[in-house]
Amino acid sequence: MANWWKQTTFYEIYMPSFKDGNGDGIGDFTGIISKLDYLKELGVGGIWLTPFYPSPKVDNGYDISDYYSIDPDYGTMEDFELFIQESHKRGIRVIADLVLNHTSTEHQWFKESKSSKNHPKRDWYIWRDEPTNWESFFGGTAWEFDELTNQYYYHAFAKEQVDFNWANPEVRQAMFDVMDFWLQKGIDGFRLDVINFLKVNNTFKENPIDIEKNEQIHLHDKDQDGILPIISEIAEFVNRYEDKFLVGEVGSDDLSILRDYSGLNKLDVVFNFNIGSIAELDVKEIFQQVNETEQIYDETQTPTLFFSSHDMSRFISRFGGDEDRAKLVATLMLTAKGVPFIYYGDEIGMRDWVTDDIQDMKDVQGLTAYELEKQSNASEEQALKIANEKSRDKSRTPMQWNSEVNVGFSNVEPWINVPNHNRSINVEDQLQNSNSILSFYKSLLKLRSQHASLQLGQYELLKHEEELFYYIRSYSDEKIIVILNFSDEPKSIMFDGYKTFELLLSSKREDLEFTKDIRILPNEAFILKGEKENDI
Repeated sequence: MANWWKQTTFYEIYMPSFKDGNGDGIGDFTGIISKLDYLKELGVGGIWLTPFYPSPKVDNGYDISDYYSIDPDYGTMEDFELFIQESHKRGIRVIADLVLNHTSTEHQWFKESKSSKNHPKRDWYIWRDEPTNWESFFGGTAWEFDELTNQYYYHAFAKEQVDFNWANPEVRQAMFDVMDFWLQKGIDGFRLDVINFLKVNNTFKENPIDIEKNEQIHLHDKDQDGILPIISEIAEFVNRYEDKFLVGEVGSDDLSILRDYSGLNKLDVVFNFNIGSIAELDVKEIFQQVNETEQIYDETQTPTLFFSSHDMSRFISRFGGDEDRAKLVATLMLTAKGVPFIYYGDEIGMRDWVTDDIQDMKDVQGLTAYELEKQSNASEEQALKIANEKSRDKSRTPMQWNSEVNVGFSNVEPWINVPNHNRSINVEDQLQNSNSILSFYKSLLKLRSQHASLQLGQYELLKHEEELFYYIRSYSDEKIIVILNFSDEPKSIMFDGYKTFELLLSSKREDLEFTKDIRILPNEAFILKGEKENDI
């Protein structure tokens, strides 16, 4: 099916935290297989897997030490192949997270590269006699000194994640070979990690400093000239296989930069963090970002819609914990124009985890922030506060399947703590409650699957008035009206030119009489099918 991904809702599975199938406290392929029917019944059509390759897990799998194997924590290659088979049997596609930008320092390629300045793989990575002022995106310098050869290697992230030199054609070929391997295994596409970092400025100019913000401007270490031809090469290579999908993580808040990475002969879509990672619920800001994206994208480009991921706080926690508003955000994500990505656990309203003991923290970003604070003589309390703010552990806790001791995730203690306050939030209980967040997600996904306008429709109207956000999407002769009232007050709205309305879904009501003056309850999501007066 051409462009099947435009009609698909994806579900991100953070590999260690979804379901433990072998009793070691870590999620794995056997566990995921056991929950595929749950995902099918939920209504998702695609799974995005975070990295499952062998890794020292300095950055929880984004530091790959072998591109051609399965990390033993997650099972075997046979488990992976069975997972692909069982997913496809249920009509669920699978995309794999792939890190083309860097490897682990434990990868054999890097071990060879660092062994000698004259080694054939020396130029596979970026080495210099003197460092620049470039900073790691995890904090601190981006250069690590190697005593064996008296040179520095470059790492945009943790020092254990060493950047490839994509100017070397051997690196290009090696990574194309990796993609080919997994495509032949049946993967339906890739989520490409930090893809706009593949190329750096090889003049190694110093990055400027924003004096007011007291932070570095990453001018010469991302989004460099020559990156887009590489993106096109990757797209051309992957598209030799039929019906594959490429989504890019592009670390930028500039919509014009995001636009350049997707479309014809490029990535299919890129994540838009301007919408997805908004720090607090600001309806005006969300509308502006949706509207600006609509204005700047052309007809070959499709937006993405998400509000949580493994790299950020869960949106229900960021937005205050209100379940009615969580349903409003879910409605926006699953009915607005774009490809939606649900983060595991958001469909039941899982909340963030915050630790009061640094020993319980696993995430390198949080731990690095803690160490930097301690080095600047911050108090333990202040260092822990900053660590929790920076840590991505908050959204990586085990999926809560039931209210038992380990929330149905495992029969042993999980690899990371389960938030005590979250145990009452679980799949088992919500499946029995028709008013639960989970039940509402299922209704939304069912509705999306039944109406082409919600998958492929264009905006006929896209408006924001105070706390009211509404739009009409149309495809062929079908018109779907979505009204989101983020206010604590009821609102009224009229749609001229319509003779009838059919209620498809409300987050608060089941039956009601319609007039042209539609009254929306406080914090209610409302989806209608409208018939215009001149429709035949």
